[in-house]
Amino acid sequence: MASLRKPLQGVGNIIRFNWHFYVLFAVGVAAIILLKIVLPVIGNYVYVAIVLASLTVFTSLMASWYVYDFSNLYTLNWLDKLLPNQKSHIVNINAGFDEFSELLQAKYPHEQLTVLDFYDANKHTEVSIKRARKVYPPYPGTIAIQTDSVPLQQSSVDTIYILLAAHEIRNEQERSLFFQQLSNALKKDGRIIVTEHLRDVPNLLAYNIGAFHFHTHSTWLASFSTAGLQVEKEQKITPFISTFVLRKHGASS
Repeated sequence: MASLRKPLQGVGNIIRFNWHFYVLFAVGVAAIILLKIVLPVIGNYVYVAIVLASLTVFTSLMASWYVYDFSNLYTLNWLDKLLPNQKSHIVNINAGFDEFSELLQAKYPHEQLTVLDFYDANKHTEVSIKRARKVYPPYPGTIAIQTDSVPLQQSSVDTIYILLAAHEIRNEQERSLFFQQLSNALKKDGRIIVTEHLRDVPNLLAYNIGAFHFHTHSTWLASFSTAGLQVEKEQKITPFISTFVLRKHGASS
């Protein structure tokens, strides 16, 4: 499974799709150093600020390297314990940047895979996603959807995967409605796999203010509960990544 990805592909993509941030950072550091040369009265404390800012950037890149290149996230081996008996119809849902459909199809070559993409250019305005979509075109057969209109028949799906994507649904009511539709699409013994960064201590330490793009653990639980779903299992893939296995309320384990 790991052979489908190139070495350092994860952290490389982060730099590639967010290069403007690193350029602005470098320009800012250069400007501060130049200002210190022109105005020595500013004092040497500016160098401390530069070091602290540089450390923040370095820490986030190292955490990303660990998660996206060093860990077993993309091997999908962690699914074996969570879903020991994969069934026939699986769905993968992404938010415009799909890194998992090819991996899922390779892991489950005999299963029927449906791929849905809820990317909306009017809502998801991040330039990084637009750059990613140019480099990585949608998986063949991907169906474009809206979060309030998921084209899955009731009780038709065995497993739904939403890996590093659902956090892009920022509105709480929209997110709950989205998960309600997924719950309706599940067969009686179906499962939903949600993998996400959380807004927690490890991610705050790693990504600083960037961690506020993620949802808290309690926010996820509230969204699941409102949608009629309950957490069957919860697992940390790394200190920075959590996976929830969801099933309908009242469904047998």
